[in-house]
Amino acid sequence: MAWRCLPVLVALLCGAAPVRADLVYVLNSADASISVLDAATRAEKLRIPVLREPHHLVLTPDGSQLVVADSGGNEVLFLDPATGEVQRRAAISNPYHLEFSPDGRFLVIASLRRGQVDVLDARTLELVQRFRPGDKPSHVAFSPDSRMVYVTIQGDGAVAAFDLTDMTQAWVQPVGPEPAGIIWHRGRLIMGIMGSTHFVTLDPATREVKPAFTLGRGAHTIYPAPNGRALYATSRVDSRVAEIDPETLAVRRVWNIPGGPDCLSFDPQGRVWMTLRWSRSIAVLDPAGETWETARVGRSPHGIFFKSLAQGADFALAGMGAMSGTRPLFAPMPGRPAAAPPVPAGLVPAPIPPRPVLPAALRRAP
Repeated sequence: MAWRCLPVLVALLCGAAPVRADLVYVLNSADASISVLDAATRAEKLRIPVLREPHHLVLTPDGSQLVVADSGGNEVLFLDPATGEVQRRAAISNPYHLEFSPDGRFLVIASLRRGQVDVLDARTLELVQRFRPGDKPSHVAFSPDSRMVYVTIQGDGAVAAFDLTDMTQAWVQPVGPEPAGIIWHRGRLIMGIMGSTHFVTLDPATREVKPAFTLGRGAHTIYPAPNGRALYATSRVDSRVAEIDPETLAVRRVWNIPGGPDCLSFDPQGRVWMTLRWSRSIAVLDPAGETWETARVGRSPHGIFFKSLAQGADFALAGMGAMSGTRPLFAPMPGRPAAAPPVPAGLVPAPIPPRPVLPAALRRAP
């Protein structure tokens, strides 16, 4: 039986480093903290204090830093995603939801409390333009060419579009009560209508709004799986998670997971990690096995991010939608590692048609 010990002995003699555990970052909005979990054991390895109320987070375009928005504390934190080390902090006005443009030039921040949408230079964080589109700007999504950014306006039941080439507000379109999470998906925008039970699509060229699918009360947000084979949507009030067909937008499967599923992240095994806003927990759903389990975190967990540290894996930059749940990536971004796999053929949408000229009565000043 001594042969079984040979690999261990060789590793010890050669000084091989142990494989580091994958990490999961969870923003505890009501505890003013960030939980860093060991993904294998679900145990909390680190608790990072913030000033007041973190909600959302996003990876920088080169994957080197995890940016956490402390909405109540009026600052963003830059973390080393491999260790959780806080590398720097920057004062930002009420950062609620934030996204980098696909070309890496801009960081767009929606301020839910102050009614503003800020466009920052992604490198310097200097304010380029500030818009005031209405009541409660909520979630952000981009067109793949980085020309347009779309923000749900919860208080007004609308989506606002901004042209980043000339820094102007293009239009505002009613979509339903309290729109929340929004993504660009194959030439259309999809968003949850939190004040209702369904999701809708919005054609950015014609501004036509259509029902997409029904999930439950508090229809909240939607994310593309990294492999592009499914979308996952959440209903916070009825506590449901659904797998959606990316072609037809038909609901394939629904899981009833108590606690208010909210934000999602994905791991290389295809499991779906989610925060449960009302139960101080996260859940890990295995769609293949139809099973899920939970782990405790802080109060009112909101944003979540899975960081793979396995040797040779750069999962956060590997696939469409992996870097940011609300920003599907259709092409490699500047600074991506050369080893990052290419985007599968056939998933690139057609270019956005030119924006139509609106009648004067429909125009809204920035």
